Formats: sequence, structure tokens, C-alpha cells
Amino acid sequence: MNANMVQSNTMESKICLITGATSGIGKQTALELAVMGAAVIVVGRSPEKCTRTAEEIMQQAPSANVDFLVADLSSLEQIRKLAEEFHRRFSRLDVLVNNAGALFLRRQLSVDGFEMTFATNHLNYFLLTNLLLDTLKASAPARIVNVASKSHLQSPLDFDDLQNEVDYGLRKVYGRSKFANVIFTYELAHRLADAGVTVNVLHPGLVVTNMGKNNGLVAKIFQPLYLKWRGIPVEEGARTVVYLVSSPEVEGVTGKYFYKEKAIDSDPATYVKEDWKRLWEISERMTGLADA
Repeated sequence: MNANMVQSNTMESKICLITGATSGIGKQTALELAVMGAAVIVVGRSPEKCTRTAEEIMQQAPSANVDFLVADLSSLEQIRKLAEEFHRRFSRLDVLVNNAGALFLRRQLSVDGFEMTFATNHLNYFLLTNLLLDTLKASAPARIVNVASKSHLQSPLDFDDLQNEVDYGLRKVYGRSKFANVIFTYELAHRLADAGVTVNVLHPGLVVTNMGKNNGLVAKIFQPLYLKWRGIPVEEGARTVVYLVSSPEVEGVTGKYFYKEKAIDSDPATYVKEDWKRLWEISERMTGLADA
């Protein structure tokens, strides 16, 4: 266990669902919240990894209350099944951490026919949050924390090419998906203004994780070397996530972009409110929520 981890019961009786929680900052966040006394629900694609993660957390925090749900969050059907399973098994939700994400060297499509980065990094956040929103409202005060990245800087959405068909590039497409995370957060905060549910977004830093290793041999060889040179450990990367989930300092704070536990400005282009609404309405149509 991280020697600097504070063991307390500040999250006692809170139910926290964390996506992308079988590795990296998602896993570290789950561990730290479990130590704080929260009931943690790990979400991942692999039942084996979910089981192993839950066991590892309980080894480090024997009194931890850890459960897991399995879903590939690039699939709208699996996101819906995840939400249905959650509702069958749990009656409240105090915290939702949208953390699962991916990047892809070459353009590919999700099972629903959407560009994979946009599907995994944005539509996932959008649909899962909306499907769990009634439970979050009923559990108020509740918190939503969206993990984005400074990659959103100077990466505005091209609403005429949201599927990145015209000019695909890994860094650009990833940056656009993180831009979407930021403006989704701002629009959601606006819509939840009187609901007792806060929503904030953050840049965790360049964290040493497995993200991107799905992109072939070159990525597997050179990414670890680059991250070792430039990256920060997962404990540091998870710090702002845990802060936004648990700190009384941000009770009632909503619609902000954070880095190193401080609210800072996101890219100037993220403050165009017409774009917030436009992305929301497009996302509703893509996910089928507009027909619900």
C-alpha cells in the first residue's frame, strides 16, 4: 500500500463506481477509496482482471468492501447491460468516476459503427452517466468525476467530422475525445445545477499506465520508455481524482476543470455554450437516448 495513503473512514457507507479500474489510476483510486471506507465497484472488460483487482485491493485493505461489474465500454449494449446490472444489485450511488478510456493508432469502428476513440472516450461517459443519473440524484449529495486530459488543449471538436473520417491522427483524435469530456462535463453541470449532484473534470498528468499498449509492438516497446522518462506514478495521477471524490473542500463545487487539486481554466474553446448543447444533442441521438 502507498505509504502516504491516509487511512480514514471519510467515505464510510459511500458507494463508488469506477470505470477502467483494473489498472492505472482507476485501480489506484479504487484502492484509496476502499481504504477510506467506501464500498467500491470496479468496472472492467475482463472478469479475470476484475476478480484479480478486487482480490488485490482486499489484500492491501482487508476490511475493504469491493465488488465488480464487467463490460466493454465501447459497446452501447454492454453499457446498458452494465447499468441494468447495477440497478439490480445496488439501490444508491454516491460517486461515479468515469475513467475508462483508450487511444488507437489506426482508425477503427466500434461494434455500433462509431469511431472507436470517440465511442470509448466520450459516448461511454455520456451514456453510462445518463443511465445512472436518476440513482445519483436520489442519492444526493452525489459526485461525478470525469477523467480527461490536457490533450484537449487546442483540440476543438470538428462537428462536421466527429467520426474522424477525414484526417485521422492518434494524438488529434484522442485530444478531441478529451475535449468532448470537458464540454460534456460543463453541460452536465449546467443541467444538474439544482439536483444536488456535482460534476467536475480533471487532467491527471502523464501517468505511467498500460494505456496505448494495444497499438502494436512499437508502442509496447517505446511507450514504457517514454513514460518512465516523462511520466508520473499512478499514486500521483490518482490524487486529484480522489480529491474530487472525497474532499469536503469541493463539496458543492461543480462544472470546473482541475489539475493538481486546483481548479484551472480549460481551453478557451471549451467555454462555448452552444457547443455544449450541440454535442449533448448529437450524443443523445448516437446513443439512442433521444428516443427514450
